Amino acid sequence: MGTKGCRHCFTRLLPGGLLALLLLLPLVGPAEPLSSSTQAQGSRWQVVQEQGTSWLRTPGGEPFFSLGVNVLDSGYPERLFKGRRSYHWGSFYADQAAWARAAEERLAHWGFNTAGAWSLPPDRLRLPAIPDLELGRTAQFHWRDPFAPATARRVQREAANLVAPYKGNPLRIGYFLDNEVGWWNGALFLWYIKQPATNHTKQRLVALLRDHYRNDWRRFTYDFLPPSGVTSFAALLATQDRITRLRPGGRGIQAIRRFTALVADHYYRLLYSALREADPEALIFSDRLPIYYDPDAVRAMAPYVDVIATNYDIDTPEGWAARYYFAGLRALTEGKPVLVSEWFFAARENRTGNLNNGQLMTVPTQTERAHGAMAAAQRLAREPQVVGLHWFQYYDHPQGGRPDGEDYNFGLVDIDDRPYEALTAAFSRVNPSLARIHGQGLPPAPAADRESYSIPEANIDLQDRSLRDWPLAAAFVSGLTAQPGEVVFGDLYLAWNRAGLYLATIAMDYYDPLLLAYDGPFPRNEAFRIAWGIDGGAGPRRFSLAFVPQKASPGQGDPQLALELCCQDGTPCTPLPAALASAVGGGLPRLSAEVLIPWQALGLAGPPPDRQLRLEVTATSFYRSRWMSWSGLAPERSLSHPDRWQVVRLGSPSDGSGSGHQEGTPEE
Repeated sequence: MGTKGCRHCFTRLLPGGLLALLLLLPLVGPAEPLSSSTQAQGSRWQVVQEQGTSWLRTPGGEPFFSLGVNVLDSGYPERLFKGRRSYHWGSFYADQAAWARAAEERLAHWGFNTAGAWSLPPDRLRLPAIPDLELGRTAQFHWRDPFAPATARRVQREAANLVAPYKGNPLRIGYFLDNEVGWWNGALFLWYIKQPATNHTKQRLVALLRDHYRNDWRRFTYDFLPPSGVTSFAALLATQDRITRLRPGGRGIQAIRRFTALVADHYYRLLYSALREADPEALIFSDRLPIYYDPDAVRAMAPYVDVIATNYDIDTPEGWAARYYFAGLRALTEGKPVLVSEWFFAARENRTGNLNNGQLMTVPTQTERAHGAMAAAQRLAREPQVVGLHWFQYYDHPQGGRPDGEDYNFGLVDIDDRPYEALTAAFSRVNPSLARIHGQGLPPAPAADRESYSIPEANIDLQDRSLRDWPLAAAFVSGLTAQPGEVVFGDLYLAWNRAGLYLATIAMDYYDPLLLAYDGPFPRNEAFRIAWGIDGGAGPRRFSLAFVPQKASPGQGDPQLALELCCQDGTPCTPLPAALASAVGGGLPRLSAEVLIPWQALGLAGPPPDRQLRLEVTATSFYRSRWMSWSGLAPERSLSHPDRWQVVRLGSPSDGSGSGHQEGTPEE
């Protein structure tokens, strides 16, 4: 989403006064000038932890919670850019310097204190800044041959060139390595397995496969389907422009994960070394994860970055952010600080005429936009490892969309330079409080353990394709446990009413449509699946919800996912005519849905008279790569033992699901 073209390239810094308008958001209170001692302290920014909460620290020693705005670049090169009316400084100001001074004043009034990615440099926009270097792309690391000897030399050379305009400047906080690399493990494997034998990275891949399968070709073919006629590892290395696929039922995804970790470790190690040499005092931020993260890549990056940077699409119009996402980053990196490098809200009601033509967070009105954004800002600020939030972006996309087709009302201002009053007024009120909120930390989950969990009563509408009517804080299933060595990869929520029991999920996963070898329908055992067991007193029942990839016809773009809800008391999947399942959001890599299991499917006429259920909930990722469950046992094992299912009670709206305050809603 955030990828930009050359119109956002950085220009070189000019000498001059660097701290005239440097703003700092202190722990409590409105923005104030940074201490004048900063310049004397050099240009080294730091990350620190105080009582379990992470902060940035300025060169002068002050704590700093970074509230940034992306794309503070003064706009497109002309008002009519490629035939589309666009934001352009020359339509509103005498020169770019006048635009910059006006932008600085606005941002100060709205409570922002940082220039995010794709912004003018600090001599022209006098704010602390985190430039996106695009170092990996510039040095041709990605999708070329990262293990070729020349790659390291290119990375070192480009790092020195890219940081030269910023080195030694106390307004330079640090650098983003790249934007939205992704680390899509299936695509990475497929790309390099079809490269020629001279490709150093393919050589590493085949060597890894030899090692993983102990040089046993037969073991390899249990997990993979090589091209026809390829009968050895040597032949696999020599084969070009032909791909090897996973076999259904095998464990080949684990070898692919090892390769992802290998390439990611090489990337972060090279870029870290080059940047530390080029600018030793700068913080190193990761590559702005694309609203999704691969756990193996995150483990690889942790030793080589100071701060994990991640873009994030808010999960509900009311500003909810799923718990699993930041908890997983915390576990994978042993508590590394996190910067939310891109977040946003768009509204269908907007003055630019943006169509909001994708699956990103969009609400009907500007009032709802302001309300949701304020709730989300407070919710994200409560995450103890989050050291800042950067809004995407300063101005709306052009009429008709960006050159790449993305067309969203993301701006604080429209393309006529008019602020969106409801949104900017809300930021003016909320931003000055976010550092204080951050210091208070994240409230604990409503249920400290499974024994105290109560399923809230709620009125749920499965037709609205939204979780806005869910009491998410109260419905959150606390205590999900990942298999050993993994982290939880989604949230689960439970609610009930007279119609039945409801389950919702907000999760993430990835599959590549070319990776798995199969004919006909996608193998259900390889799909992303949620399975749960329920006993309401009439005997145990088992159910599953599968996210099943559908094959796309030529010209239809990426394949879509279909929801398949069924009873699995027997071996085959038996449809449930009275049950309902509804997708929420736009699909991969985010997987969100809600489900109704009517009481009749449990052999009951209505809610259990004693208001109790026995329950187990599990989830398994694509290709059976990893799992999680409420009991901490592997899904099939836990679901096969109803006597071990957890006893939970059916609560009431007063248990947190009714009119009470919801975590993540704006504070008065």
